[in-house]
Amino acid sequence: MIRTFYKMHGIGNDYIYFDCFGWEPEDPSALAVKLSDRHFSVGGDGVILVLPSKIADGRMRMFNADGSEGKMCGNGVRCVGKFLYDVKGIRKDVLTVETLSGVKTLKVGQKSADLMHAETFTVDMGKAELCPARIPADFSGDLAVNVPLSVGDAEYRVTCVSMGNPHCVVFGEDPDGIEIEKIGPLFERHSVFPERVNTEFVQALVKNDLKMRVWERGSGETLACGTGACASAVAAVLNGYADKNTPITLRLKGGVLKIEVTDETVFMTGPAEFAFKGEAEV
Repeated sequence: MIRTFYKMHGIGNDYIYFDCFGWEPEDPSALAVKLSDRHFSVGGDGVILVLPSKIADGRMRMFNADGSEGKMCGNGVRCVGKFLYDVKGIRKDVLTVETLSGVKTLKVGQKSADLMHAETFTVDMGKAELCPARIPADFSGDLAVNVPLSVGDAEYRVTCVSMGNPHCVVFGEDPDGIEIEKIGPLFERHSVFPERVNTEFVQALVKNDLKMRVWERGSGETLACGTGACASAVAAVLNGYADKNTPITLRLKGGVLKIEVTDETVFMTGPAEFAFKGEAEV
């Protein structure tokens, strides 16, 4: 069966999107593994299905490059918003997307001159979860903030946050100097994280300005991670590198996101872009 796909990205975090209003692949995990290969197929960080929803404007299911299903993707949900606005013609100033981490609300920001295309979104990502048992992360107490963790032959100070998926944030020097292909998998599959973990290596440049690299569970290093940027901003507030109720700049390899942490929720603002459209056998 031949199906049209849309290659989209949020600051370089790229997925292959399928219109599943009326159709859904039998084995989306296998499809993600097949199509994500950057040498022998389309290439991407995974596959995202855009489906109808009974409680929102649309529903997303996201599958990592290794076929595992994720609960939420911050850059992906912005692209789903663009897909609903541009492709499905749901041209509202506020869109809702159902995910495995709940319904996310997206406020459309910048639009094209003809108002037919949405270009940026602010997403209400919900309140960060900090209780280790619910992240999940095997640390005692009500918080895991700047706690020691032995990984490989080194000890790190980590802060653990869930934004619908588990994150481990490590503050230090310029992350460009990290051998992320070596250390990333050790964090991802560390025994303290029963569901594996996404790991952010973050440098605090100045107050409210952070530089970040990310190792995503199931995908490896990606150019950006929206939930990881949110988790890093929350961790920065907890560790004194950033302030609440103030835009925090996250500088990722693929571009820049703006995050605002409040007592009630976390807001993420960034672009969503089409790369190209094609056809694939599914």
